[in-house]
Amino acid sequence: MPTPLSNTTIALVKATVPALEAHGLAITQRMYERMFQNPAIRDLFNQSHQGATAAQPKALAGAVLAYARNIDTLGVLGGAVERIAQKHVALNILPEHYPFVAEALLGAIGDVLGAAATPEILAAWGEAYWFLAELLIGREAAIYREHASQPGGWSGWRDFVIESVTPESEIIRSFVLVPADGGTVLRHKPGQYLGFALDLPGLGSLRRNYSVSCAPNDRAYRITVKREAAPGVPPGKVSTWLHDQAGPGTVLRVAAPAGDFVLDTTTAAPVVLVSGGVGLTPLMSMLETIATSGSGRPAWWVHGALNSRVQAMGAQVRALAAASPGSLRATTFHAEPLPGERPGLAYDASGLISADWLIANTPAAEATYYLCGPKPFLRALVNGLRRAGVPAERVRYEFFGPADEVLETAEARIAA
Repeated sequence: MPTPLSNTTIALVKATVPALEAHGLAITQRMYERMFQNPAIRDLFNQSHQGATAAQPKALAGAVLAYARNIDTLGVLGGAVERIAQKHVALNILPEHYPFVAEALLGAIGDVLGAAATPEILAAWGEAYWFLAELLIGREAAIYREHASQPGGWSGWRDFVIESVTPESEIIRSFVLVPADGGTVLRHKPGQYLGFALDLPGLGSLRRNYSVSCAPNDRAYRITVKREAAPGVPPGKVSTWLHDQAGPGTVLRVAAPAGDFVLDTTTAAPVVLVSGGVGLTPLMSMLETIATSGSGRPAWWVHGALNSRVQAMGAQVRALAAASPGSLRATTFHAEPLPGERPGLAYDASGLISADWLIANTPAAEATYYLCGPKPFLRALVNGLRRAGVPAERVRYEFFGPADEVLETAEARIAA
């Protein structure tokens, strides 16, 4: 454990809260500018999160502010520390990377706050940064050791070969990946993701995470990827390459499974798996795990898609439900059903999934809810479930991209 922070440092860091509230985003944007002057550090990050929306700088600004606000009660940050450590492991972040971040952060504080960033303030933030860094380095080292010691496990990057590609809808494809060395794979926890390091012609070095969409096994992983393309938005570089260029035989560098959004397999209590769009991918891993376990664990699958043209994996879900009558119930919502789509066949309900519907149609008094989808989807459902009285510990959620304010509550802003 790192040396506890001094009282002086705690007081000075808390004194910077008003400045962070006013200038936090400017500080984190400047921090990334400084870091990315080093190509080796820049290539560790998903640059799609640095674009016009400034998603990553906003998320980091929220994390820094939460850290400052809670510097004297760091126990509330435990979940955020685990989430950050898991993301770092998927990117293969190592101890030698941390000094670059420290230099960039402290330099950015000085650049933005100017004379207000006194030597005392910078020294306090330096101490606070390294306290958190040592926590993360220790936790990440433990995860790396755990990965390497388990059957089929590894640390760093491992070559995988695309074995097969399956179209799931007009915009979503699944890719089955097997180790290039012919060995076994580390059994992931249902809900986890894989990190990818790609060097693509004309695009440079890129990093991405994709959820594993199959049940744990010893042979292969499956990822299910949406082609990211929307009017007025640049197409996703990696998703486009995977859809258009990658195929059987393509080799990918992959990090071991990571992530803390995982199915609790230690209980037989009911679960409700709620997804929107391609957010179904980690929940498919959970659903397959439950359905193939033979446990008879009660599960509700609730999925929302625009229509059948873009809905993925509907046939697989129906087959799993048919094989587990009475224990697995599946409901699909189409927000804008196509002409000719028939309720009860292509979909079950029109419109959007609502918290009221979930409360009325699932066992809210005892179930744990796992949710994954776009941010507006999560804001509506997570907050709606909590307002309806579902305890926070039974509402678990994940979304793709850097975390920011999903919930209305203060603890939701402890993110990374």
